[in-house]
Amino acid sequence: MKTIVSSPKAPAPIGAYSQGTSADGLIFTSGQLPVDMISGALIRDDIVRATRAALENVIAVVEAGGGNRDSILKLTVFLKDLENFADVNAVFAGIFAQNPPARSAVQVARLPKDADIEIEAVAAKI
Repeated sequence: MKTIVSSPKAPAPIGAYSQGTSADGLIFTSGQLPVDMISGALIRDDIVRATRAALENVIAVVEAGGGNRDSILKLTVFLKDLENFADVNAVFAGIFAQNPPARSAVQVARLPKDADIEIEAVAAKI
């Protein structure tokens, strides 16, 4: 049975989708953009800050679904420019210093709101 996951600590959907769903002990997040939840602004032109914000939004949805940062199994990172991979990787290394999740990173032609990064996750409930 699918359950809708929602968090006020992550950006509201901008289309016909949920922030996340869960079923059978797993949590699936929709792609999270680098929205600063204090100002509501999309972070642009600073991939380090943008990566942190997108990850914070992913973690907020995972927590709303019953997981936590350490229960994230897989992350998919969509980048406007793969030249930013080293900076993105450095942020991930700081946040996931121990037992990091599996991860894929791909360059895409365009992201919603012309964001520089979007991140989605699969996590386990704890």
